[in-house]
Parts: sequence; structure tokens; C-alpha cells
Amino acid sequence: MALSTVTYSPAQRGIVISIPTLVLSVLIAAIMLFFLLSSLSTCSCPSSLQSFNDNNNGGDGLGEVDGKERISATKEDIEWIKDQIQANGLHMQDNVLRKGINPRTRAQQLQDLIQFKGISHYEGPELDNHTALPCPGELLVEEHHSNYGEPWAGGRDVFEFLAESSHLSPNSRVLEIGCGTLRVGSHFIRYLTPEHYHCLERDELSLMAAFRYELPSQGLLHKRPLIVRGEDMDFSKFGSRVVYDLIYASAVFLHMPDKLVWVGLERLVSKLKPYDGRIFVSHNIKFCSRLGGEECTKRLTSLGLEYLGKHTHDSLLFNHYEIWFEFRRSKA
Repeated sequence: MALSTVTYSPAQRGIVISIPTLVLSVLIAAIMLFFLLSSLSTCSCPSSLQSFNDNNNGGDGLGEVDGKERISATKEDIEWIKDQIQANGLHMQDNVLRKGINPRTRAQQLQDLIQFKGISHYEGPELDNHTALPCPGELLVEEHHSNYGEPWAGGRDVFEFLAESSHLSPNSRVLEIGCGTLRVGSHFIRYLTPEHYHCLERDELSLMAAFRYELPSQGLLHKRPLIVRGEDMDFSKFGSRVVYDLIYASAVFLHMPDKLVWVGLERLVSKLKPYDGRIFVSHNIKFCSRLGGEECTKRLTSLGLEYLGKHTHDSLLFNHYEIWFEFRRSKA
């Protein structure tokens, strides 16, 4: 079969010739667009900002774990700090005062503050100095850190256990019953969104330490925690609409009459998020066990609470463990 020859007019030949040229132009434009988009996706910002972006957008930054902010130390963290101690040739020595500018015990520091006010200070009336928030010497030398019968560092242990057990996020809301001098509370305040930490505390001296030293010295004033002086489990000042993801009492119910504890639980049920919210009570729940197992369960059920179990949590820094009892709201 013979192939026929097709003859194009000059106009038609122009059209045929322009088609390959058009395809080539489109291809070149697509390649240029590809490289342009690739360059935009690569951050040319300073390394510190790039690191921040990595940490907050699924990168390999140390501050990011499975898309959530890390709370407690990992095994890798512990090994890292041990390696740093060994690499620097550090060894524990006798606990004696080291040489320094002016080494002092807490008692000596306090006496210095009372007598000399500090190495450099303004003379004359208090109104003439430049101290924005004058703080008592007893707080400046942190005497209140010794009020708990165990190291101050234990507050971090409690925070880590409660935050992880309750699956908290920075947007969660927390109520502490008896926050004292913020040994635990300061960690929650730092972690949570401003105004999301609430506390009911009855002791005036503890509140003075919290307001006049811990919050300002730790840079937490901008977090605006709602800390209320009160007793008898009166939560009215926190508002009627707030709902908490976590409510906890550390060594507080031990010092209350059983009847008052039950009154408090009755008032707290409506303030706890149904099902997912948690109440944690430390040390023991004798207010419940003294009723007997069956009666205790019945009493809790009537309030809309369910007992979930007992937990222990080891300290990171010293030979100690905490005992906690977990409850949840079982009705919407």
C-alpha cells in the first residue's frame, strides 16, 4: 500500500512548526517553577530560627517528641548527663563551703541582708531605692524550701507524674488544693497557658512566699495564675463555669476531717471534665477506706466519681517514691 504525501500550505506549515516550540516553552516553564518552589521550601533564615522550626514542625530537634512537648527525662537524657559529668572529671567531695565572692550559709545570708542589705545597696528610706517588689530576707535566702521535710526538687517529680498520667497539654486546666509555696505548682504554671493554673491555699506565709518570691524570681508573673486564699473547700472564687482536666491534692486531705474531704469532693465533681478529667490524691485515702470498701464505692458512685487505682512514682534525684490514688468523673 503506497503512502500518500500530504502537502501543507505555508500557513499550515507555520502551525505545525509552532507546536513543538509551544511544548518546549511549557516544559521549560514547569522546570523553572519546580526549582522556584524547591528554593522557597528551604529556610534561609538564621540557624537558631531554623532549629526552632525543626522543633515545632516535626524535625529532629531535641524539644520535640511525637509532636508533643517533652515533660520527663528519657533514658537518653539520663545517659547524656552522666556522660557530661564523667567527661568533665567531676567527683563528689565533702560538703564544705567553697571559696567564692562571699560564701555563706542561709542563716549567714539572712544576717547579711538584715545588717548590710547586700553588697551594694541604696541608702535612705525605702521609697528612695529602686526595688520594684521588695522581698523579705527569709524568702530571698529560700528558707521556705526547707518546709517540706524532703528536697525541694521533689516538686518536679510530682509535676511529671501528674502531667503525664493525666495526658495534659499546655491548654489544659489544673486546680491544686493546697499549693503551698508552689513547690509543685511552679512547674505547672510554667507549662500551662496563662491563667490555666488555679490553686486554693489557706496558709498566709506560704502565699507570701509564692507571690513575693517564687513567681517573680522564676519569671512567671506573666502566666497570671489564679491563687486564692481560702479554706473549708470553698471553690466559689474560681467561677462556676470552669472545668478542669486535673485536680490534685498532695498531702492535704491527711490534715482534714473526713467530712470536709467529702464536702470538697461533692463540690469538685461538677468542675472536673467528664470521663477524661482526673482527680489525684497522695499518700492515702483514709477518708474513703475508713468507711469500708463497699460503702466507699457506694459513696463515690453517688457523687458521680469512680476510683481507678493506686500508683507509685519514683523520684529522679533522691531515694523516694510518691503514692497516688486516681479518680475520674463517671457521669457527664
